[in-house]
Amino acid sequence: MNFAEKLVELFSTEKYILPFLEGLKMTLVISLGASLLGLVLGIVVALVQIAPKSKAMAVPKIITSVYVTVIRGTPMALQLIIMAFGILAIKGFPLTVTAILAFGINSGAYVSENIRGGILSVDIGQTEAGRALGLSRGTTMRKIVIPQAIKNVLPSIGNELIALIKETSIVSMIGMYDLTMAAKDVGSGSKLASYVVPMTAAAVFYLAIVYLITFGIKLLEKRLRAGDKRSKTV
Repeated sequence: MNFAEKLVELFSTEKYILPFLEGLKMTLVISLGASLLGLVLGIVVALVQIAPKSKAMAVPKIITSVYVTVIRGTPMALQLIIMAFGILAIKGFPLTVTAILAFGINSGAYVSENIRGGILSVDIGQTEAGRALGLSRGTTMRKIVIPQAIKNVLPSIGNELIALIKETSIVSMIGMYDLTMAAKDVGSGSKLASYVVPMTAAAVFYLAIVYLITFGIKLLEKRLRAGDKRSKTV
């Protein structure tokens, strides 16, 4: 059989495809959980960093600054290993939760910078208009500034999500069964030309996930632009 025939055999053979589906499930669970955690954490950190200087905000600003610097300045693989075998090396603690926390914390540092940049890109007049209408700073930020900032940084957040999904391929380092581990498993127990065919199959799965996310981001951007056009015509 040639390479294409072996790839078709892999996708059409139950004993080969089942491990991939199991690995795909784990990859999606980690990616979804980490992306949600990263988004929430990123927004909180961004809001702390752009908050006016005061005694009350001095310590939070230092903490978030150190957090972003350390996380962005160290490899994801090291962060995952430290989290799994150091910070959360608790007997019986779920590795899935460990991976979600590790990737979520990592993603939050990058998302915070995207959100911060997006907030700063919103015209200061928007904030002033909200305050002139009697809205508090928090309400102005939540209802006026952040929605516009999200639209501005949506492509960047989409890129971070895509990067996050691909980075989850290293969870096999802590013994988790994801897509990459499934490919290794199938490659070691089959005659499909060593690891080349199963690794290619894993790449197809990753490519499909990334394509769906890219399509969803573009669709969301299109709808947001359409909403802006409608509001301007009213």
